[in-house]
Amino acid sequence: MKPNFIQKVTNWGNFPVVEKEMRSEDSFKKIKEFVLNHNEIIARGNGRCYGDASLGETIFSTKKLNKFISFDRLNGIIECESGVLLSDVLEISVPQGYFLYVTPGTKFISVGGAVASDVHGKNHHAEGCFSEYVTEFKLMTENGNIITCSREENSDKFWATIGGMGLTGIILTVKFKLKNIESAYIRQESIKAENLDEIFRLFEESENWTYTVAWIDCLQKGKNLGRSILMRGEHAFQHELPQNMAKQPLRLKKKLQPTVPFYFPGFVLNALTVKIFNLLYYKKQAKKEVKSFVDYETFFYPLDAINDWNKIYGKAGFIQYQMVIPKETGKEGMKQILETIAASGNGSFLAVLKLFGKNNPEAYNSFPFEGYTLALDFKVNSKLEKLVEKLDNIVQQFGGRIYLTKDSMSRSSLTNYLKNIQSSKFVSLQHKRIINNNS
Repeated sequence: MKPNFIQKVTNWGNFPVVEKEMRSEDSFKKIKEFVLNHNEIIARGNGRCYGDASLGETIFSTKKLNKFISFDRLNGIIECESGVLLSDVLEISVPQGYFLYVTPGTKFISVGGAVASDVHGKNHHAEGCFSEYVTEFKLMTENGNIITCSREENSDKFWATIGGMGLTGIILTVKFKLKNIESAYIRQESIKAENLDEIFRLFEESENWTYTVAWIDCLQKGKNLGRSILMRGEHAFQHELPQNMAKQPLRLKKKLQPTVPFYFPGFVLNALTVKIFNLLYYKKQAKKEVKSFVDYETFFYPLDAINDWNKIYGKAGFIQYQMVIPKETGKEGMKQILETIAASGNGSFLAVLKLFGKNNPEAYNSFPFEGYTLALDFKVNSKLEKLVEKLDNIVQQFGGRIYLTKDSMSRSSLTNYLKNIQSSKFVSLQHKRIINNNS
């Protein structure tokens, strides 16, 4: 009797929850058998995306593809299987004086997921997306064949897979470049901004910094609309560091990691508690500007310090809504978005504003283009779908784009670029939803 692989599956937002078949294998031969014996498949890494991107009728988990293949320490080039997490890469590379060129806001995503989403970070305006540093990967296609994809070999599959949300096949291995660092610390400046005009001015003044990001209070109105704190940073050189950090500049002390033990009741996160949190977060920095040195985990991955923090949103879950609006209309677009959120009362517990630089036209499935991007967390409730529809309309009005890695609810204003890579076998629930809603 065959084992039953049907199980409840959800991603980090705990919305939606589906009952689907999910399998995981560690040999390419068994993966080929799995692919040939199923009509619809989507690959899933560590499940840390927010929406329904890696959910499908049949899910292949890459968690068992977790081995390193090689590490060229002289040139900073690493090759690993697609289920290896960025946290695993950092664990072996940082002590050797290397760091990821591009990282999102969590280190617990898989390398294969980083390629499929073509992830970006706080440095897109300076260093682009993850794909800029990928040299090649191995891809299993729908007939079970394994092909090597690079800019020179099978380049059509290479660029279709970059940001392709898993619809071209299963990524098996990835080879990519790392950047040199002298320390595991970031030289950081935090600057308070009273409103949207000031934070946009600060972003423009900070374009020569490698990393920039702003926390934004999305419930403010009137003259305080867009009240925020900009954080900008650079990898610190050893000679810059305080003595206690300079002794072992590439090693960090282990930290205690608290865990959220249960799903919070639904009433805990509401307009009032979000407003109080935002007020306290803004007020905790007493001075207008603060300069400091922080370790890379604090700078890049503040939420990773709390295990299971997604449970704060309750069993109903949450969505993360992220869009980009062209630079020339970014301020006006963000103004309308923030006004709409403030009027709805459905405030975001976390709201992050970043600046994107020019996009790579070859990476036609990638989300970023030159402009401003805002990521917002919303607890799932009966009013949320209506708010998302309003936000979609604003994004569409300003010629913007929704980030498919985080989407689970948008309908009308999604871009059509996923249609470019339809496959007869590698299909996600998100892909079906988008095609149905736009057909």
